[in-house]
Amino acid sequence: MNVLHLNSGTETGGGMYHILALLDELKSWTNVTLGVFHDGELAKAARKRGIDVHLFQQRSRCDFSVVKKIERWLAENKIDIIHTHGARANFIVSFLKRRANSLWFVTVHSQPEHDFLHRSIAGKIFTYLNVRAIKAADHVVAISERFKQQLVQIGVDRKKIHVIYNGIDFSVQPQAIYKREAFGLSDENFVIMMIARLEPVKAHETALLALKMLRNKHPVGGKHMHLVLVGDGSRKKELEQFAKNNGLADCTTFLGQREDINELLTICDITILTSKSESFPLVLLESARAKKPVITTDVGGVRKLVPGREFGYIIKIGDFEELAEKIWKMYELKNTGQLQKMGERFFQYASQHFSVEKFAHSVFEIYEAVLKKRSPLSGEYTEV
Repeated sequence: MNVLHLNSGTETGGGMYHILALLDELKSWTNVTLGVFHDGELAKAARKRGIDVHLFQQRSRCDFSVVKKIERWLAENKIDIIHTHGARANFIVSFLKRRANSLWFVTVHSQPEHDFLHRSIAGKIFTYLNVRAIKAADHVVAISERFKQQLVQIGVDRKKIHVIYNGIDFSVQPQAIYKREAFGLSDENFVIMMIARLEPVKAHETALLALKMLRNKHPVGGKHMHLVLVGDGSRKKELEQFAKNNGLADCTTFLGQREDINELLTICDITILTSKSESFPLVLLESARAKKPVITTDVGGVRKLVPGREFGYIIKIGDFEELAEKIWKMYELKNTGQLQKMGERFFQYASQHFSVEKFAHSVFEIYEAVLKKRSPLSGEYTEV
């Protein structure tokens, strides 16, 4: 079996690590190659893991000569499956629909309507083209059951959709190489870490307003609260100003994009996620691996990962008051010695149910099943 996974090459954060973890496992079972349009961080990380990488160089986003390059490469390498990740890869492969003898899989990493929020007319056009491409694919991988239902609502044929929950390597334990002092923190601080791109869909204001509420409502305990934001994006200056305007500059740290997430997690007490939309957030699995309890908005498949309050808390989207309340509960749990036990329970549950081996094997089994009833891009879809 020969498989090409295709991405723009500009993927970062959870999407990047999803692709890397999947290909790292799949390469033991089949011939797999990562195709990219830009030789960036994703390609470099893949090569370090021993994953084959092929560059389909694009001069710009509008360089459609790459379609011919991919078509030739698919034929020369007898590719059985092309698996795309991200709007640009989806759009490019949609032009190969009737020209390539390969099955086409799409993994939807985020809700398509939220990928281009606040980008005016251009965002609406990109969203339309991406949704059209997803509908045209032979098979669609959804990272949660809720995501499957959302895809059905935008017109994707439910018979095409396969629900496969994400997974990570739980054998890689975070190393405590950092001291809090290196980040201007102390042991007295209750460190709340949020790892997310600084983009509208992540709704960082919810976290900042919760922090403000805690400082106002609990003057003694609140002064120990410190929010650490990990990630970069288009809203960096806006969010820094928001923190300053709300008197939170002294208790909020912007660390930017980091490659040492596992190690950073060792300095925090809890992690939070305030997103408006997610599929099955990899960052929550990383938190579980670090034995850090989580508070997350009710998005995607988080209820599968946090099935009860003994592992963490789930809040309503945008509800900063509820977030503040749950942070305070975890602060009290730390003071009674119960927070560490919650982290241990979270690790045990997640490692048993969401390993990278289970995740990758599920993808491989679907590949095998559909190839037995093979229907090329140019042919009719055969239900599996």
